[in-house]
Amino acid sequence: MKYIRWMFFLMVVAAVELPLLAQSSYVASTSVAAASRSTESDATDPVLTIKKRVDEVNVLFIATDRHGKFVRNLNQGDFSILDDHKPPQSISNFRRDTDLPIELGLLLDTSGSVRSRFDFEEEAAISFLQHTLRPKFDRAFVMGFNGHSQIAQDFTDNVQLLEAGVHGLQNGGGTALYDAIYRASRDKLLKDKSDRPVRHAIVILSDGEDNQSDVSRAQAIEMAQRAEVIIYAISTDDSGLILRGDKVLQQLADATGGRAFFPFKTKDIKSSFSAIEDELRSQYVVSYRPANFDADGRYRSIEIIALKKDLQVRARKGYYAPRQ
Repeated sequence: MKYIRWMFFLMVVAAVELPLLAQSSYVASTSVAAASRSTESDATDPVLTIKKRVDEVNVLFIATDRHGKFVRNLNQGDFSILDDHKPPQSISNFRRDTDLPIELGLLLDTSGSVRSRFDFEEEAAISFLQHTLRPKFDRAFVMGFNGHSQIAQDFTDNVQLLEAGVHGLQNGGGTALYDAIYRASRDKLLKDKSDRPVRHAIVILSDGEDNQSDVSRAQAIEMAQRAEVIIYAISTDDSGLILRGDKVLQQLADATGGRAFFPFKTKDIKSSFSAIEDELRSQYVVSYRPANFDADGRYRSIEIIALKKDLQVRARKGYYAPRQ
């Protein structure tokens, strides 16, 4: 009798436990299968290969009073912004941007036409880098150009290496200014995809007399705009006249929201570099989402207007929408 009761007990236990074990086995096997399908999906999911759509625009700009002095205490309400002739859909950020890192290209004309002041210009450029770059925060590269452009020192925050790059330049030959801007923008600054916001700037020391470029001025400007580069130009012409090259430098600066300098005396070149350094520490940035935005690669104009009397704004003229 005890034996019969014991067998009955085992049958009851089996009836209860076996379905649970079967269910547990099923859950485990389906979890493995699901994980396997998930892994396979991750390996082939086309979403992973699509670049994130960028529909936020960041614009650096400066504001000056009627005497040309920087005004550093303005707010978002002091400006009107138009993107492609329309107010933005929304503005996500507005602030003074003195603390953003700088990615800077120093482009030095080494052609025969600038030979007379070459040594002094080199020293002025080195002094500028020493005063502007913050170690482990900002970076710069040095490019020399005559008939061809050459990277004398790649991106670094080490001023000694940049100085050595500047001193290693040899002057002589023709001038391919537009090629140098195009290459610096495309190969160094457009490809810079930092995870943090940065400011892109090119500082050019040249007479602006291009006679050997393969690309046009318009193509050089377009590439600079695509790389969101601000161009600052310092003329090496000391004739005291406004020559064709000076007008070119002015156009390059105007198109990108930068500034051109025309120091008639050699000693004034240092003052020009100091003014650029000051401007880089006096910028505002506005981030916004454009209205009716399409990722179609089209050029879109930018207008930032100061609402206060006697204030002037300088910013890039526009940008190229990313192409999806």
